[in-house]
Amino acid sequence: MTTLFDRTQLGELTLPNRLVMAPMTRARASAGGLANAAMAAYYAQRATAGLIVSEGVQPSLQGQSNPGTPGLHTDEQVTAWREVTGAVHANGGRIFAQLMHAGRVGHPEVAGLTPVAPSAVRLDAQLYTGPKGLLPAPVPRALSTAEVRDEVEVFANAARRAVQAGFDGTELHGAHGYFIQQFLSSNVNQRTDAYGGSVAGRIRFAVEVAEATAAAIGPERVGLRLSPGAGIWSVQEEDVPALYTALLRELAPLGLAYVHLGLTTDEDTLMSLRRTWPGPLIINPAHPQDTQPASLAVGEAWLRRGADLISYGRAFIANPDLVERLRQGLPLAEAEQDAYYQGDRRGYLTYSSYQH
Repeated sequence: MTTLFDRTQLGELTLPNRLVMAPMTRARASAGGLANAAMAAYYAQRATAGLIVSEGVQPSLQGQSNPGTPGLHTDEQVTAWREVTGAVHANGGRIFAQLMHAGRVGHPEVAGLTPVAPSAVRLDAQLYTGPKGLLPAPVPRALSTAEVRDEVEVFANAARRAVQAGFDGTELHGAHGYFIQQFLSSNVNQRTDAYGGSVAGRIRFAVEVAEATAAAIGPERVGLRLSPGAGIWSVQEEDVPALYTALLRELAPLGLAYVHLGLTTDEDTLMSLRRTWPGPLIINPAHPQDTQPASLAVGEAWLRRGADLISYGRAFIANPDLVERLRQGLPLAEAEQDAYYQGDRRGYLTYSSYQH
């Protein structure tokens, strides 16, 4: 029987185990969206994971969501990330960059630009902007058809930069109410051109981004994260099973490295999507709005149901040696929730490996 600690192949990578460190915003980047030495130490400490997926990285300044997040759209950012990827590789690890475009979940106080979205539908929420604190989300600017095609290339260009920066691949963030999922949405996407309306229209942007990114760096280096029916940031989706079945069928011929699903819809739908998707599947055994780390038992159950890898997020924050703790059945430390975002070393580099 397959276990979390068995080796597996992911594209051209041989993973020593099936545990994935899920992407988590930590907002510790330096000015200009630059990765730094603290980030290199943080990821290197967790290099025993079969695969690390980085925190969300904006593929353009336009796509920035939160203050303190890193980017992959300038030469300086590429150079800065090499310290991180080099540290992970030196410790024997593998790391993908998650490309995360905020879409309407952005604010001019953060990026200096009006956020863009499929349609001019305002998010009814307060967004953290840094020194000015929480401010209402603005009305985003609806993209023209030509501009949507330009945004496809934004992802492909960022993927090229990720490879230049030493990443082993990229994960496209199509989940949690951000830009790609906004196109999948039936309430945020009110377009009447080729990128809206029908299921075929609403999945088009996600498919084109995956195609362009795969063409840019090779499909074996491209994963896609999805959260069917999650409802995060007020994104609604009509007929989740049909929408995501259509999406995965369109993606199947590309030969992507993986699809990464959260437990955001019912089990029958997830099992149906597993049958639809022919490639490697990562399951994250928690809803993204849960406050506690995901259960090991739930992860193992999904491995038995056909998942190839299991990702954990919050458990990796306080347990850099999570793989070994789980292997030996050792106690797990608890993370300091008030130190999740921004700040200094506390709650970031101050967690140690288990001492017998």
